[in-house]
Amino acid sequence: MRSYAIPLVPGPVSVPDAVRAVYAVDYGSADLEEEFFELYERCERKLQHVLGASTQVTIQTGEGMLALWGALKSVVRPGDRVLAVGTGLFGVGIGEMAQQIGAEVEVVEFPFDSIVDPTPVREAARRFRPKLITAVHCETPSGALNPLEELGQISREVDALFYVDFVASGGGVPVDVDRCAIDLGLLGSQKVLSLPPDLSMVTVSERAWEVVEAVNYAGYDALKPWHRGPAQRYLPYTHNWSALAALDVALDLLLTEGMEAVYARHAAVAASCRRALEGMGVRLFPQREEYNSPTVTAAYVPDGWTWPELDRALRIQGMAVGGNYGDLAGKVFRIGHMGSQANAALVERGMEVLRRVLSRTA
Repeated sequence: MRSYAIPLVPGPVSVPDAVRAVYAVDYGSADLEEEFFELYERCERKLQHVLGASTQVTIQTGEGMLALWGALKSVVRPGDRVLAVGTGLFGVGIGEMAQQIGAEVEVVEFPFDSIVDPTPVREAARRFRPKLITAVHCETPSGALNPLEELGQISREVDALFYVDFVASGGGVPVDVDRCAIDLGLLGSQKVLSLPPDLSMVTVSERAWEVVEAVNYAGYDALKPWHRGPAQRYLPYTHNWSALAALDVALDLLLTEGMEAVYARHAAVAASCRRALEGMGVRLFPQREEYNSPTVTAAYVPDGWTWPELDRALRIQGMAVGGNYGDLAGKVFRIGHMGSQANAALVERGMEVLRRVLSRTA
């Protein structure tokens, strides 16, 4: 499998050497060693700091979708009402996931090149009275970052749990779980944290734990065993000690840099990327630039190119970016500058490659 000198896909991102080295260590059995549980608790405290969460944080073995499914199935029974707020493929998709569980779902959908307007969400929530309101912070297909705080207020107004996918933003953008009243906050290891896709994490409020206990869902992705299991030195399966040790290193890298500095780095690299694209005549996708996420830039495939042609030309030059899905497939491509890839020199090299490739058809 070919590796790329300029990796700018929107996840899984490039894994730093310090994180990769941890996987070469031969660890013991996570089920039996006190050292593992101390590591787990240490990682949980660091995640709380990064995410602005005083709530418990579960750390499970599995890719980020495990967090989305596990949290949903742990609080939703067939017939429960779920209000899904969608500004992109994943926001709408969470509603479809809830339907598969048997929930009664209403979707408040916005154009994919925009962000959430809380007014119609509040109107729908007051009328529909959902048990759960779902949203996505960073919609990677559209490169947009949604506001969360008012959605959290709406969830409290109608006594609903607030479920948020911040897989592509957590760690690179302020999330503030407590301030935004997030009951279930979902994170994956392969984005800003810059690990392989090995772990999923969920911030769980006390309100959410009450519902988890009542629903009593049992399955590999279930949240319930993680409520008291780690404190009681019990795990529902053998955990990935290597990945957890790597998470500890990755979190230290963020915290040593300082979260404000991390946020500033992501914002500066994103702005530089967008200025370069505009300088080449490449149109950004969302309607307004302030909608863009600091972790990913979405842009229209340039005139005169198809996505397969552009992708192939960039890969020949050693650069990999992301394509798209659904209605945006073939129309919009994505540059991932999150985590280890929020690097000014890396993005500058990528923009130079894109500039050379596009100039050949000028």
